Amino acid sequence: MKVLLTGATGYIGKRLLPQLVDMGHSVVCSVRDRNRFSIPEGLESKVSVVEVDFLNAATTSAIPDDIDAAYYLMHSMSTTSSYEEMEREVAENFTQAMNKRPVEQVVYLSGIVNEQSLSRHLSSRKAVEEILENGEFHLTTLRAGIIIGSGSASFEIIRDLVEKLPVMIVPKWLHTKSQPIAVSDVIKFLSLTLFNEKTYDRNFDIGGPDVLSYKEMLLGYAEVRGLRRTIKVVPVMTPKLSSYWLYFVTSTSYNLATALVSSMKVEVVCRNNELSQILEIEPLSYFEALKRTTQQIETHFIQSSWKDSLISSSSELNLSEFVKVPTFGCFVDQRKKPIKNRQRTIERIWRIGGENGWYAANFLWRIRGFLDKLAGGVGLRRGRTNPDIIHAGDTVDFWRVLLADKENGRLLLFAEMKLPGEAWLEFRIKDDYLVQTATFRPKGLWGRMYWIAVFPLHGVVFKGMLNKITS
Repeated sequence: MKVLLTGATGYIGKRLLPQLVDMGHSVVCSVRDRNRFSIPEGLESKVSVVEVDFLNAATTSAIPDDIDAAYYLMHSMSTTSSYEEMEREVAENFTQAMNKRPVEQVVYLSGIVNEQSLSRHLSSRKAVEEILENGEFHLTTLRAGIIIGSGSASFEIIRDLVEKLPVMIVPKWLHTKSQPIAVSDVIKFLSLTLFNEKTYDRNFDIGGPDVLSYKEMLLGYAEVRGLRRTIKVVPVMTPKLSSYWLYFVTSTSYNLATALVSSMKVEVVCRNNELSQILEIEPLSYFEALKRTTQQIETHFIQSSWKDSLISSSSELNLSEFVKVPTFGCFVDQRKKPIKNRQRTIERIWRIGGENGWYAANFLWRIRGFLDKLAGGVGLRRGRTNPDIIHAGDTVDFWRVLLADKENGRLLLFAEMKLPGEAWLEFRIKDDYLVQTATFRPKGLWGRMYWIAVFPLHGVVFKGMLNKITS
């Protein structure tokens, strides 16, 4: 069968794709920007890519006419503070596009919405479900709460808080109950639901066997990691203060922190386990999910991360617009040096950032990241998903990868920190030289003043980095 996978660059989409191929389906990956998506090695014959922006109905013509089923995995809550209208428009355009094709089933991953009073985030998810229900196809909605897995936003928040804070003063919403589920079980439910007629025109809550408060989840992670942690709950922390608290302590973006704090005041507990019985799935316990996840992190086996999605950025970007580095009106700092070993040089370039650092003046990079976070930017908190592998669209600290051509030795990064302009950093091997180019396109007088202010530091940062990479 031919299956349309939206959200293919997202946390769940990246993990679901190989599972669908293993089941024998041909998968059409719908992405807004081809430059952010690389077909996993070995799946090329079964996977195709179409560039579609569901905010622009005209682009849906790129979707093949012979789609048999589709996954709706698109969410916008952390890219803007006014996401509800955007999500409704996306759902409407998606529904119209599916109605024009012989689509038998659409599978939608949503959030648990069992309370009368819902957060903005969960209300928006419910509104999307209602729009999809009007489509001329069978809709199956799977509603999940906290997803536990390496690279998931929820898990990374739990991990950051427990790893960084021996003592936590936390808001009262940490007493709210939730029913976490392992990401591996989410993928099982999503894949086995496809073309299962028992799930048509129905919605199901999916979760693990444990119902826990957020405080219990934090202490559970501490137990698995062998850490002693003290948590004190106070009633006076406002939602805004809670959002700032999550933003500064964890790797989450502020918009995502705001949406999560709002949702965490609402209980997300499954109504029943009917779908587990239909599909014969026995979900992992919270502790089993934690143990598996921490093992994957320790071995750097992280299949996907929310940080590599554009939801971790401070703004929406079409990366295609930035792949060609401009020259007019730009300041350029270009340095080159002969290389001693081509392969070793490339490997060092491909390991840049994250825990490995930037090879020179790492304290200056940390200061710049801290200042960026104070200004509401992404800072250095995102790191990188894998210490050795880079694909177009991935994050490397406060940079976004635009192009990663390892064979030819070219890596192009675009800055996502707060700047009075736009910045690129490129590494390119030409003949027996490494050419390192920093390009800055200023916006107005402040942009020019910024370049003048930081230029003296380039001799320390960029010269030292070039020397280390080529040594």
